[in-house]
Amino acid sequence: MNKPDADDYMSLFAHYGKDFGPAYLEPEDERYRLLFERICGLLVKPSEFNLSMPQEFRITASRYLAGDKATVAHMRDPQNRHFMLSDLYDYVHLRKTMGGKPW
Repeated sequence: MNKPDADDYMSLFAHYGKDFGPAYLEPEDERYRLLFERICGLLVKPSEFNLSMPQEFRITASRYLAGDKATVAHMRDPQNRHFMLSDLYDYVHLRKTMGGKPW
């Protein structure tokens, strides 16, 4: 139950070659939609790292992938997807670079 871990998330974000923190300010882009889908796929996998992060990330991903109407409608807005990606990036980056206790 070791994967995914912080490296798996950072590897996905690294494909964008920049600090992803301000992504919520970016215009809609299909690349970000794909990243969101891939991140959701990681978030629903059982791993020690996933279980240690704020449950809101995992719950949102699980509901989105299950087709929950309210969650899908909310995440249809690119700004909401980008904001979640930005928050997740910040969380994973801080955990990876500064260590610290899980949420």
